[in-house]
Amino acid sequence: MSIISYIRTIPDYPKKGVQFRDITTLLLDSRGLRESVDELVMRYSGTGIDKIAVIEARGFLVGAPLAYALGCGLIPIRKKGKLPGKTIGQDYELEYGADRIEIHDDAILPGQKILLIDDLLATGGTAIAAIRLIEQSGGELVEAAFLVDLPDLGGHKKLEESGYAVFTLCEFEGE
Repeated sequence: MSIISYIRTIPDYPKKGVQFRDITTLLLDSRGLRESVDELVMRYSGTGIDKIAVIEARGFLVGAPLAYALGCGLIPIRKKGKLPGKTIGQDYELEYGADRIEIHDDAILPGQKILLIDDLLATGGTAIAAIRLIEQSGGELVEAAFLVDLPDLGGHKKLEESGYAVFTLCEFEGE
């Protein structure tokens, strides 16, 4: 069964005209969550990934069991001011302004192979910022993986045009 069947669509959230793809219904279903993580484990087993970088907050929910299954470390990517200790950050643009994400400055050693995980790929702004942090730290991005792709918003294309490999478990047409 495709994981798309586990994902609920909420019309007009967070604003009118948006079809919000809600993965909480996937997370609530033990079979759906297991199938999602298992598919990622099969894809990345034996690839030599050193660490998985996960974007706050829903990326944590899939990245943590994946890191456990692959036997690798986990790098939380958080919004500005949420991590203790010394951090490096990257600003990025949003539809309605700007934001900043950060990682610990010692999270990645030069040359480490990093997999980026998040729940959803829309415009790609957050993912590009996360990749820049990985590269700034000396890490090598293996792939950027997402549960859901919204191809009409252009993030997948933007990442590929920037030279990054992208993998998604499912996609929804429209916004």
